Parts: sequence; C-alpha cells; structure tokens
Amino acid sequence: MTGGHIAALAALVLIAVGLLVLRRLRPAWFWVVFAAPAKLLRIAVTYRSVMESCGLDEPPSRLRLTIAAATRRTPARMLPRITRVRINANGLVLRIRMRPGQEVRDFETAGERLRHSWRAYAVHMSPLRPGWLQLRVIGYDVLRRVVMPETGSPELLRVPVALRADGLPHFRDYRAIAHELVMGATESGKSVYLRGLIAGLAPQPVALVGIDCKWGVELAPFSRRLSALACTPEEAADLLDALVSEMTDRYELIRTIQQFAPDTGPEGISSDIWGLPEDLRPVPLVLFVDEVAELFLASTAADEKRRDRMVTQLVRIAQLGRAAGIYLEICGQRFGAELGKGATALRAQLTGRISHRVNDETTAKMALGDISPLAVMAATAIGPDQRGTAIAGDSSGGWSIVRSPLLTLDQAVAACAEHARLTPALPGLAAFRPQSASVSYALVPDKD
Repeated sequence: MTGGHIAALAALVLIAVGLLVLRRLRPAWFWVVFAAPAKLLRIAVTYRSVMESCGLDEPPSRLRLTIAAATRRTPARMLPRITRVRINANGLVLRIRMRPGQEVRDFETAGERLRHSWRAYAVHMSPLRPGWLQLRVIGYDVLRRVVMPETGSPELLRVPVALRADGLPHFRDYRAIAHELVMGATESGKSVYLRGLIAGLAPQPVALVGIDCKWGVELAPFSRRLSALACTPEEAADLLDALVSEMTDRYELIRTIQQFAPDTGPEGISSDIWGLPEDLRPVPLVLFVDEVAELFLASTAADEKRRDRMVTQLVRIAQLGRAAGIYLEICGQRFGAELGKGATALRAQLTGRISHRVNDETTAKMALGDISPLAVMAATAIGPDQRGTAIAGDSSGGWSIVRSPLLTLDQAVAACAEHARLTPALPGLAAFRPQSASVSYALVPDKD
C-alpha cells in the first residue's frame, strides 16, 4: 500500500470518527447536514412501496380507470400526496394530502410500520384541516439532551417549560389551562420543572405567591420575586384566607365595572379581569404550592380543623380563581384520595397534569387516570435515570412525553433577582411578603 493510499485511508477514518463525535455531541448539526438529506432520499425512493405495504393507498378513481382502459394500461393505485417538506433541527416535517376515504387514524395505526420502514426514531401525526395531515419524522432522541427551540416573543402567562417527544416546545399557558397538578417522586425532576416555571414568569408582570410547608427550603430562594410566602401550615392557612379575600375583592371590582351605563356597548361587558380597562385590571397571580400533602396532614383536632379550612379555601380558589386572574400550580410527591376530604374535589379542578416518575401506580392513576390509561402506563414506565422526563396531559384526553431542560437553582435565583423590581406589592398580602432579600442559597437542598 502506497503512502497516498495510507493517507486517504487515514483521512476516511478521521472523517468517520468526526461524524461519530458530531452525532454524539451535536446531534442536531449531524442531522441537518448529513442524516436529513439521506432520510429524505430514503423516503422518496421507498414512498410508494411503504404506503402500499401499510395499506395507505386507495383504489384509482373512475377517471383514472377510464383513461387506463382507453390507453390499455393498468391503473396505479392512488397514494397520499406529499405537498411540502421541511427540514428542522430534529426531523422532517411532511405535509400530506390524504386521499378520499382516508382519515388521520389510518396513519396513526400505521405509525410504527412507517417508523421502521423509514428507520426513524419516531413518527408523529397531527391533523391540519379536513383532508390534510402533518407527519413529523423524528431523526433522533430529542429528549436525551434537551435543547429548547426558539419560541418567538414571550406572551403573558405563557411559558415554554419542556420539550415534547415530537420536538415541539411544551408551554404552560395559564390563560388556556388555569390550574395544574404536578406530581413527581424525589429526584424525578419536579423541582427543575418548578424552577423553569418561576424563572419563566419572573420577567412578566405577574404576582408570584408560594406555599412551602417544608419550612420554605424549596421556594425561599426565590423570595425576591415572591409577593407572599408561607412556610408553615399555620402561615399557609392565613395566606389562603387572604387569597380568598383578594379573590372576593376582584369579583367585587368586576361586578362594579359591570354596572355600566345604559348606552354601553356589549364590548364593555366582562365577566373576568381580562375584559376590564387596563388601568383597573388587577395583576394576575400564580400560587405555587410545594408538597401539597403537607396541607392535608393532621395529628390533633386543631390540625384537622385547620386542614379542612385550608382545603376548602384551595378548592374555592380552584373553582373561582380563573376569572379573578388567580392560578394554581399544585405540586407533590403523592396525591390520592387517602389524603383526606377534599383531595378528589381539588384534583377535579386541576385541568393540567404533569406526572414525573412516581413511587406507585396509584399516584399515576390519580394524576392521569381520567386522561388516558396509556398515559398512566407511560408514567409508570419512567425510570430513575430519566430525570426531568414527564407525561403532560389535560382533561381533553391528549397527552405527550416531555422533558424539562436542566435549570440549576443558581440560574433560577439569578432570574428572580434580576427581575425583583417587577414584584408587585399586593396590600392584602403585605403581611406575608418575605422580609429578607438575602438568602444563603448554598444551604438550600436540591432534592428533586
């Protein structure tokens, strides 16, 4: 072998090693530059055979049969037509026009066969409009190393908190889903999800309120951006009373504004704070409850009385808070009917559900059982090594696998400190405003 051959072989080896390293460290770059064109070529070459083997072709139309009879040819079966192809950082997006008689369910049934035929990591379908389908071919495991895509200009009360398995961002939109239940065992990534929410809301004109009955170790680091904080069950009971009073005042304001003049048009009428004039509109408020089970625990008769009072107030806020601009984020390791009276009633008001890895199937069923049995199975399948992975669902029955990007406690605290000036002062909650802006963050445990 000559020196030139050796040099060429060495160059090929270096290129191969470089591609493997690039695939490992920068999968998005590798996909866009090398894998996506190859995948697109494979789909183009095998499209007809794959559609036919998956039963996604249709008999030819009468016009085709007539033309084929006139020309003495065998008419080909009709295939769904790809009208647009787009390459993004994690896959291919195909826009498909379905043939008459087809529906999205036909493609969903054939999803696994399409994935294996095209050697894709995953295939996701979503309807666009009648007769049109969007098919996302995912090239690699986008949840192994979460990189959040650009989401454009931020919207009020809408925060991108995780990445879905189909490569799209998962938003926590309080205007669309007012209240949410977040479940997760220790070291499941629940606290990382919570930090992402707080850091995402910190630069917005929103009041953040916390109840953390673990003496504040989870929420106290964010004190500079909190309008109120309760660290014990006794403080939590008083804070919930104050929040109900705040909610009542907001309803009184809405009712007062509704006493419009006879010549006021329909656009001047509103049943929530979002229809009020901007100069009169109260600031929206998000209440974070960390470890909700602590509010249900009782060892004495006095504790039981306080518990019943707190749960009643929480249920009232969950039932009536949306119109008043008060939203709930209920977090915990365990949530079940055995917590006591009011647990099931509270859960029924929490439309959004996030279930990280849990310690038992009962908790997964409590969180996702009324959404989908498949979602419960997916939640119980999350392993200890999949920290941050969760099942996100809502009462509409839709659910997806998501994973939160890593956000350290220092980063979340820095975001709160940077926007501390935006913390609104609510007179009704002034007694619960954290007094000290300096907290020894190094002593705060990072459990979840």
